[in-house]
Amino acid sequence: MRNISKRKYAMITGLWVRSIFLVFGLFLMKGCIEPFIPETLAEDQQWVVEGFIEAGQGSNVAFVIITRSIPFLEEINRETLDQIFVRGAQVDVSDGAKTITLNELCLSDIPPELREAAAQILNIEIGDEVPNICVYVDLFDQLDRRVGGHYSLIVRLGETEIKATTTIPHFIPLENFRWTDPPGEPNDTLARLMVTVNDPPGENFYRYKTAAGDGPLIPPFVSVTDDVFFDGQEFEFPLQKAEPRDGDFSSDAFGLYTRGDTLTIKWMTLDEDHFHFWNTLDFSANSGGPFASYTRVRSNVNGALGVWGGYAVGYYHMRIPEK
Repeated sequence: MRNISKRKYAMITGLWVRSIFLVFGLFLMKGCIEPFIPETLAEDQQWVVEGFIEAGQGSNVAFVIITRSIPFLEEINRETLDQIFVRGAQVDVSDGAKTITLNELCLSDIPPELREAAAQILNIEIGDEVPNICVYVDLFDQLDRRVGGHYSLIVRLGETEIKATTTIPHFIPLENFRWTDPPGEPNDTLARLMVTVNDPPGENFYRYKTAAGDGPLIPPFVSVTDDVFFDGQEFEFPLQKAEPRDGDFSSDAFGLYTRGDTLTIKWMTLDEDHFHFWNTLDFSANSGGPFASYTRVRSNVNGALGVWGGYAVGYYHMRIPEK
């Protein structure tokens, strides 16, 4: 018994000694750590391009937004947003047969009755004060927007020339919409949507947005996927309801639909470069926190940051059945 007691005493003493050294080491490390503030020089600002061209029933006309990047630690307010949108650029888009110069259009310049329609196309919300958001638009829809088309973009800002190309791939529709009860305990108000896609052989890339009721179309937290796990197969999967990133939602209802509500789905196919932009952007947006790894968002624009992307689109409108 005496030997056992000595061993226990030695173990306890050793644990206390290690704990004291650990706490001392943490305090020592804390005293050695200095805050790091990255350089944020205004003269290092870059051009940022965000442009899209779509084909399909209900698709939007081509448009491009040009902004300036802002320093990492700069405060974002109304004045900052008013200053980052770029005016006076020459934006040309070619569909292979003709080249069109896009029209510059600012929300503050158009009649109030047209602002809401413009905001829906751009997927933004506007309040009583109209922000100084400026876009370049194929106002008269002169481009030949078609599946299989190739489109080049050239932006000229003084002596700076920014270029990009994209394609509109073949549209692969959703099929066999099926409503089921959500997993877990029975629920009379929520439903899960199962859909089927008949994926053709070869690499294909998909993106979608949903709108509940009269709300705006928004993408889910993970909005894109490739077909690496179901290439060439008929594949059924749950299509989650998109939730706003800045909204409040219940973990029990996440991705589920409210019975009796109306639903709009915008389903899109896109090419590989366009997919990589959204895939890296979604990953970066969803991996915050002090221990998150740095993710460089993939861009297909030469001479700037951002994306010039083509979509083949399809819309689906339905009412979610009551229980």
